[in-house]
Amino acid sequence: MGILNLTPDSFSDGGQHEGVDAGLVHAAAMVAEGADILDIGGESTRPGATLVPVQDELDRVVPALLALRASGMTLPISIDTYKPLVAHQALEAGADIINDVHGLQRAPEMAEIAALFGAPVIVMHWDEKRDPARDIMSAILAFFERSLRIAEAAGLERDKLILDPGFGFGKSLDENYAILRRLGELHVLGLPVLAGTSRKSMIGRLLDKPTDQRLSGTLATSVIAYGAGAHIFRVHDVAANRDALRVAHATAYGLEGA
Repeated sequence: MGILNLTPDSFSDGGQHEGVDAGLVHAAAMVAEGADILDIGGESTRPGATLVPVQDELDRVVPALLALRASGMTLPISIDTYKPLVAHQALEAGADIINDVHGLQRAPEMAEIAALFGAPVIVMHWDEKRDPARDIMSAILAFFERSLRIAEAAGLERDKLILDPGFGFGKSLDENYAILRRLGELHVLGLPVLAGTSRKSMIGRLLDKPTDQRLSGTLATSVIAYGAGAHIFRVHDVAANRDALRVAHATAYGLEGA
């Protein structure tokens, strides 16, 4: 999954791909590098980021979605938003998947919109009220169980859900690495798992590297997550991560399909 931030203030590439033209160029580049999915966002969720009004977010993502589809882009596209109106209009404009950083729990109507369109939802863990003394994986699993109940109540089929443990969202450095180490525990829910570690502070703080020097650390986390059974890898550097994952796949399963 290649990241397309149409934002001025994202933590890693803010301002680099603003506007429809720049977004199209970067999307095409990621597809050429082997992206299977594009994830488009119009609001940064980094700590301290400025909240974006709904209309401003729509003005960033809807024209880009329309332009991507008009250009012949056929890959699945996810809309990275927690706002129901943005999700609804993005799906109408050509998005296929909702990527909700609040896991359907900030705005449960997101599940109703997904059910209406038959759209998959990436359910991310971000629980700012959780007890920090509780085991992190137990807390994440309990959060996902709540999200699953919201989806069921809205008529959204269980097999439309993808789990994202939310690396970097309200977690300590130790917790982020505990999640990576224990990622396989999420398989108890029987749903696909997304790993989103690309260039994040869990890498920067450990290695003392700025965002533009975190590729090697990101590749390590991608391979570790692959070994733990992750299915989707949300990354900035598509080609490098794809190469690393192909090597991991060939090592685990042989050359066929690598």
